[in-house]
Amino acid sequence: MPNSKIGGNNMSKAVTDATFASETDEGLVLVDFWATWCGPCRMQAPILDQLAASHDEDELKIVKMDVDENPETPAQFGVMSIPTLLLKKDGEVVDKVIGVHTKDQLEQLIASHL
Repeated sequence: MPNSKIGGNNMSKAVTDATFASETDEGLVLVDFWATWCGPCRMQAPILDQLAASHDEDELKIVKMDVDENPETPAQFGVMSIPTLLLKKDGEVVDKVIGVHTKDQLEQLIASHL
């Protein structure tokens, strides 16, 4: 069966309070803070999947963190509403956006930090 994925081999990965630092301290990483009950988060998810499909993981890594199951990290980064997307480059926060964003908006955000 042919691979239907277009672009990269990137997939969003779930991270926890315990794994956050090790998963986000190298390269360019987009962190999606979300929750299962969050409607806008469910709207953002397929957009992030499209973004992941169009970038190789060595260029952009996308991780997701459930804020209900992992309260420490969102508190550390001042996440007050979701979805919140945090962009880290080599362990440093370089951007933070709140709310649902289009793929084009996110591509522009990422391009400014490549």
